[in-house]
Amino acid sequence: MEVSASASTAAVTERRGIPAASFVEDVEAYLKQSGLDVNSSLGFLQERLQQYKIVEMKLLAQQRDLQAKIPDIEKCLDVVAMLETKKAAEEALITDFEVAEGIYARTKIEDHNSVCLWLGANVMLEYSLEEAKSLLEKNLENAKASLEVLVGDLQFLRDQVTITQVTVARVYNWDVHQRRIKQAVKESKS
Repeated sequence: MEVSASASTAAVTERRGIPAASFVEDVEAYLKQSGLDVNSSLGFLQERLQQYKIVEMKLLAQQRDLQAKIPDIEKCLDVVAMLETKKAAEEALITDFEVAEGIYARTKIEDHNSVCLWLGANVMLEYSLEEAKSLLEKNLENAKASLEVLVGDLQFLRDQVTITQVTVARVYNWDVHQRRIKQAVKESKS
């Protein structure tokens, strides 16, 4: 299993800006290759863990935003579908809408040819039902694809955190072992 982890991270150096951690098989060779002493190496690894945590918080926030956005888009699609149904049946739509917080008015909508969509940044545009449906379906598809990529990024990030934590433990344990050997040598000489 250690070999496959080492081989897989050797092939991937990063994923969408997230640097890959490499599994350290031989701590002594790692320290020589990096040119760091144990404390500097542990400091570097702890800093990398903090960077991973910051990126994880950012990705989790993006994931929450997308998970909230997808149901909103689906609701909008349902409304457009209902408007299309009413238009085909040539029925008026009676609905309540919010005038102000907690204040609603009832209205009868007979023109089912267009719908207004919020685009964000206080911008609303009027679309035909077909255009609105097409736009919302495209937005839903993009949001789901983005969510899938984010889930993959989070899994990759969690793997890197685990690898880095294992590396920290291996470097620390190697240092403890080296100190014990030095102490045993000192005691045997005296």
